[in-house]
Amino acid sequence: MRAAKLAALVAGRWAPADRQRHAVGAAVALAGPGSVAWVLADDSPERALGPALVWADRQGVDELHVVVDGPADAVSTVARQAGLFASPTPGVWGIDGTTLVPAVSTPAPSQPDAPAPPALVDLLIDAGLEIVAEGGLVRGEVNGLEVARVVHGTTTAGVPIDGPQLEVGVGKADRELTAMVHGALDPVDQLSRVVEIVREHRRPDAPRHPLNQLVPDRWLRAVLCRNPGVVGLASLRPAAGVRPRPNLTDRDVAMAAGTAADIEGHAVVVACSVGIALDLVPTAADARGAIDPSARLLLAMPERDDHPGTRRLAARLRSPAEVVPIPGDWRAAG
Repeated sequence: MRAAKLAALVAGRWAPADRQRHAVGAAVALAGPGSVAWVLADDSPERALGPALVWADRQGVDELHVVVDGPADAVSTVARQAGLFASPTPGVWGIDGTTLVPAVSTPAPSQPDAPAPPALVDLLIDAGLEIVAEGGLVRGEVNGLEVARVVHGTTTAGVPIDGPQLEVGVGKADRELTAMVHGALDPVDQLSRVVEIVREHRRPDAPRHPLNQLVPDRWLRAVLCRNPGVVGLASLRPAAGVRPRPNLTDRDVAMAAGTAADIEGHAVVVACSVGIALDLVPTAADARGAIDPSARLLLAMPERDDHPGTRRLAARLRSPAEVVPIPGDWRAAG
């Protein structure tokens, strides 16, 4: 059905022709005649550009058009990402009824402030946690895995609260369970209990466990922030990307910002990724635009994930990114 929809949309804009159908992961594509192709994004349009570009590179497509069937902000996000690539820049289209309309790029949304009372932040610091301000929240993490956050307005369970409150737990369900079962405990005791459990499993030499399989990109970021010399930097700190993390199980890209080890201390933005992330390059370039458009962009990943397709996409950016593979056990590097 999606392939038929794409065929009708393309025929309406470019006239009918003999075009071949392809699958691009969960998305669909049409190719030809010649080296032109169209990809209809799947249910995660903000992640669609990278896979479409990788597929087009493999197919020898010179003129790529990405069709986004989604809300206006998703269409504009893909258009903004596409504009970060040098010629031939992918075309991006939205859908108005049965017609394709050119997408209009808009700036990345600004990050909301993440206020937190010093007393609650001190609790996180005293527990030895990494402090991360993202998406309007201050979080405490153990090797990139959130174990506590400072909430405002309502609790995770939706209960209204008068002032900022510390919630403890790994993920939404665990925070709610901790509040119900251990709500009578002092926040310090709640925190120490969860931190002890997570630290036991989230260490380089620990046996495989669900707690050390979650958010590996954020674990890599935590390692590099502790030891920025691994990627040749003088300093590095967590930075917010342009989209919220959907959950703890989906692979994503963790952003950081810092300074180079050169005498000028040039600004650098680092995108951390573990596993083959087809959307890494457009996601990282989009985040650099929001963090510091003039900064160098490094793509940090385990050596085994250094894929030629990623390097080709990184080189196609108007301001190319540099791939920095990390050899050996990256978890032990920090």
